[in-house]
Amino acid sequence: MDEEVAALSRGADRDSLFMQAALAIPGHAGPILVRVRNLSAGGMLAESPARVAEGTTIEVELRNVGAVPGRIVWVGEGKFGVAFDRAVNPQAVRRQVVQKQDLPPHLSRLGKPDKAIYRRR
Repeated sequence: MDEEVAALSRGADRDSLFMQAALAIPGHAGPILVRVRNLSAGGMLAESPARVAEGTTIEVELRNVGAVPGRIVWVGEGKFGVAFDRAVNPQAVRRQVVQKQDLPPHLSRLGKPDKAIYRRR
């Protein structure tokens, strides 16, 4: 029963998402692109056709957070789990940053992004 409760509480702390991240593995020529399927402060579930081994030390580049060191803790068919060496903020990774040049012309002319776009009548 304790294992079932632990699994449920661990699942509650994870954000399901679908994004890409770059995984650097020592000895590999370049980063491996992976799909992040869920993310928590302590780790992530990734999908990739690349072969990885349990216990391998890695570094994953997460959007809005940067490089996070960790290790592969389990490997399945096309999927693997990563435990981070330090906690990350999953909400920060989820957040999309909009640059001024990404805005439509009629909104980019309004000036600073912290000012209100609409006015009350």
